[in-house]
Amino acid sequence: MDKILELKNLKVSFRTNNGTVKAVRDISFDLERGKTLAVVGESGSGKSVTSKAILGILAGNAIIEGGEIIYDGRDLLKVSEEDMCKIRGDKISIIFQDPLSSLNPIVRIGKQITEAMLLKNKAGRKESRRQFNDMLAMLKKNMTAANTDLGADKVAQLCKTFDQFCIVANRMEHKYNDAITVAEDLKSGIEDFLFRMEKHQKMDVKASLQRFRSNLKTISNPFFAKNYGTQLSQLGNRLGKVSGDYKKGDKELPQSIVTTLKEVEQVLTEMENRTRPDFFSIGYYKMRNPQENLTSRDVAELNAFCAQYIQKEFLDAFVEAEVKGVAYSGRKAMEKKKTALEQLEKAVPFFQGQYDSKDALHLAKELSDSVEASIDRLEINKDSLAYTFRTSLNSAINKYFRAMENNPKEEKRFEQQTKQREALIAKGKKVDWSVVPKQVYDLEELHEEVLRVVTDLQKHYGKLIARADQVDYRAEGQAIIEFMKDKASKVVYKVTRAIAKERAIKLMEEVGISEPRMRYTQYPFEFSGGMRQRIVIAIALAANPEILICDEPTTALDVTIQAQILELINKLKKERNLSVIFITHDLGVVANMADDIAVMYAGKIVEYGTADDIFYDPKHPYTWALLSSMPDLDTNERLEAIPGTPPNMIYPPVGDAFADRNKYAMEIDFEQQPPMFQVSDTHYAATWLLHPDAPKVEMPAIIRNRIERMNKKAGGAQNG
Repeated sequence: MDKILELKNLKVSFRTNNGTVKAVRDISFDLERGKTLAVVGESGSGKSVTSKAILGILAGNAIIEGGEIIYDGRDLLKVSEEDMCKIRGDKISIIFQDPLSSLNPIVRIGKQITEAMLLKNKAGRKESRRQFNDMLAMLKKNMTAANTDLGADKVAQLCKTFDQFCIVANRMEHKYNDAITVAEDLKSGIEDFLFRMEKHQKMDVKASLQRFRSNLKTISNPFFAKNYGTQLSQLGNRLGKVSGDYKKGDKELPQSIVTTLKEVEQVLTEMENRTRPDFFSIGYYKMRNPQENLTSRDVAELNAFCAQYIQKEFLDAFVEAEVKGVAYSGRKAMEKKKTALEQLEKAVPFFQGQYDSKDALHLAKELSDSVEASIDRLEINKDSLAYTFRTSLNSAINKYFRAMENNPKEEKRFEQQTKQREALIAKGKKVDWSVVPKQVYDLEELHEEVLRVVTDLQKHYGKLIARADQVDYRAEGQAIIEFMKDKASKVVYKVTRAIAKERAIKLMEEVGISEPRMRYTQYPFEFSGGMRQRIVIAIALAANPEILICDEPTTALDVTIQAQILELINKLKKERNLSVIFITHDLGVVANMADDIAVMYAGKIVEYGTADDIFYDPKHPYTWALLSSMPDLDTNERLEAIPGTPPNMIYPPVGDAFADRNKYAMEIDFEQQPPMFQVSDTHYAATWLLHPDAPKVEMPAIIRNRIERMNKKAGGAQNG
């Protein structure tokens, strides 16, 4: 399972004048890469608080009482705001319920879409260079240690060669990208020009045509010269001749000009879509054969020739040495994991007992040093538990001892203020102030949290050590080369304003905005609600994020537009391999798009499973209630409203929070919170009805009948 995001025991509260609201109470879930996780529940269940916690945009009165949000080997609850800014909107984007909350009403739509592309590009190129250099340095170190037969000088030469030809390849790719950029800019300008002329907008035709001719002359790259050099030169000359066909005051462009510009567009499109040179392989060949004219060959033929050349002359030897280095690093890290595991096992009894702050932090440092030494830095997919162990353990310990110190002070302060207020009231005086609610923490719970950090890594390392013989180091070596090729390519990937504009127009087209070239310059108030939401989706996708959070994005839209937006999000997810968290109060909305569903109530996840688990085999009475209130085309029975109201989360219920509204509630539901019972490998539910001693209860008939109909339809479709 490829997890891109992990939530572990997240707890979020809010300070209010009336007390502390327990908004999210110890929830955990994983988001798999390329999958959609739907988080479903009524208003106030904690859905949106969870999404805001992931992005680090909680309100100022929020209190993170515990838990972790792990992304890319880091706990997002503990990163700095500067680092969070690099993730928010770039790696993780969000679409809110009201599109106007994400749009600046006085800034044109086009500028709002291109802003993210332009801002993130420069930082992204710099970060890619750093990652490339760090990985190569680490690789060289381990290759040297593992390849004693080759010798340090030979390994150093291999790594130096790798770096050198990547630089040559980068320069060639940079020049190629510049030429493509000019071509894209020119094509975009011609499209804009023809569009505006068609709409009879005021244009300086002569100046525009002269600019197009000048730009045609600047599209210069050896890889284009053979196929397009003469053609572009001829088109430039022809454009100069036909420019005279336009007379000032003409309402229409002469057909000669339109035809010539269309031909230029066609050639530029062919240039953009032609087979791209494999600069990684070509860069190596060029470094070894600097005088040879590479562009005399067809690009596809050149790619094949250079790929074979680099494989024989360099890559076979490099990969052989690299795989040994990767294996050396992995095995060395595994041995250190065994040492760390022994220390973790010895530390468990210590953290199970009572201890003082000094001893706990000293042991935490020893454990953290051992764990950090056991991390394999060559792994592309970071081990989030190991990477976040130090911050997680120190945070848990400090929180425990802060609470131990502050709890008595809070109790005393609260008692004194309460007595003072009561005394004033007893004297008949008017009291216009309230006692500030006390903020105390459960010490036993915090003590358990410290222990959990240690035991979680202990179990994790145990599993890794048990599977040590199954590691494919050759595959890991290939992944590192692909990683470095990708980073080297991104170093020279420059986005200009013209490119950003063209990409924004394509994005607008992708999300279903008609006439995007005209709408590009419009303001948000000129769009309908559904169109504004499409614009927000385009903005969210502009930086090409890995995770997209959709916080009730269709609630404010009518039913027809809802369906279009849902279909759009589903399509974009598949095309871009997005990982999606979809927040909604309506189970019906996610029926055809969710891979997994977490049902939330009163700050807790009460049922978790695949979409089939939730729709075909629901177990929690709250899930039954949501499904019973969900209409469909074939339901004849009367829909059932959920009785009562959610509990006041300033005073969370002792037992199951849904007990007061649950007609199936038993006595134990009012006394004790149910654990999360496992129904299957993918399905869990927190209800005492799943206890072996619980009475047998059938799900409501409306749901049972619906499931039977769905099964019949599915069977009929398979037979058909």
